[in-house]
Amino acid sequence: MADNTKKELRNQVIYQIFVRNFSEEGTFRAVIPQLGRIRDLGVDIIYLLPIHPIGEVARKGSLGCPYAIRDYRGINPEYGNEDDLVALVDAIHDKGMKCIIDVVYNHTSPDSVLAKEHPEWFYHKEDGSFGNHVGDWTDVIDLDYDNRDLWDYQIETLKYWAKYVDGFRCDVASLVPVDFWLRARDEVGTVKQDMIWLSESVDPEFIRTMRAMGLYAYSDSEMFRAFDISYDYDIHGEWVDYLNGRSSLCRYAEAVDRQEYIYPGNYVKLRFLENHDKARARFFFSDEKALKNATAWSFFNKGTAFVYAGQEVGAVHLPGLFDKDIVDWDADDAVDISGLISVLSGIKKDGIFTDSSFRVSAPIDDFLLGVHSRGESRMTGVFSLRGAAGTVPVELEDGIYENLIDGSRVEVFQGMLRHVGDPVIIKTEG
Repeated sequence: MADNTKKELRNQVIYQIFVRNFSEEGTFRAVIPQLGRIRDLGVDIIYLLPIHPIGEVARKGSLGCPYAIRDYRGINPEYGNEDDLVALVDAIHDKGMKCIIDVVYNHTSPDSVLAKEHPEWFYHKEDGSFGNHVGDWTDVIDLDYDNRDLWDYQIETLKYWAKYVDGFRCDVASLVPVDFWLRARDEVGTVKQDMIWLSESVDPEFIRTMRAMGLYAYSDSEMFRAFDISYDYDIHGEWVDYLNGRSSLCRYAEAVDRQEYIYPGNYVKLRFLENHDKARARFFFSDEKALKNATAWSFFNKGTAFVYAGQEVGAVHLPGLFDKDIVDWDADDAVDISGLISVLSGIKKDGIFTDSSFRVSAPIDDFLLGVHSRGESRMTGVFSLRGAAGTVPVELEDGIYENLIDGSRVEVFQGMLRHVGDPVIIKTEG
């Protein structure tokens, strides 16, 4: 684990924005009027998808994928210019939030500045042409980190952007050498301390596939040496398998529980229900009560909470990456859970979430039970992932408790909690 990773990141909420599809204008400055609303959700960190110019060669869709970057040191003119970016970041800071940007260092567009100026820094196929190792990423070519001059260029670029932003979300970071990230973290720290380093780790099958090809693909345990936060793709498969009826909730609960002892003591996981690569939460949770339970669980889970723009209104459609595809903020089937997210963000600031012993189980079908313990204090969460009522065994004394989410009364009798279908979080002392 990074030596200076702060456990307080477990109390934080990250809000993801794809500038192109966040508003009709699709610009940096069009985000600014929404910052007050976003802050009121309890957001601490705004994360922007790649802000750089997009390649034109092999472009996907009409506008291209933001992860096919043409110039790491430029600004996508769709969004504005560098002054517009600075205006947005300043406004984010004025609202008491931080800003992190996407770093895409595994690959570039085929017509990138680096491909033209330094073709020797790239992977080449046997015929000498540019190539990539992941077949469906047809709009990009892979960089080759055997070239140490590439390391210098990339780190200098990070140091440049560190003057403006507060951290980096690093795309498929597992495919870039850990030693590179360690050096980058150290050198960027000379420009700005307390930068946030978020690793988009990869799922287990992707790691197996890459290693079978003779390539490196680092595990979360390895990536944690350089990063503060890692995606929880290591267990995402168990989550989706449960939602699709292919596996039990117990298997997912065991996977979450296992993270508590296989990672360092200050590990921080990113707890998302959705992101730009995965289906919207409403795709799986059409029932409003089930959606609220899943949302509450994602905040209660140990780690940094995550919201993708549009999630707060229960958007069903996932905006595409290659064309203009605006978030439907006023859909007829919208489910406004912004108030719930705000409450959960407040609960998450409790110190017990900073440093607790955490246990997770699925004591009965479709119910998750989580317990954060520290000293004599406990935070107990019970979540009905199908939105149904039930009685759930808990380790609480019989009595009436307050649900921190909505102030309702929750009864425990003979070790069983009566759950009416709404998410429950209870705090007890001594």
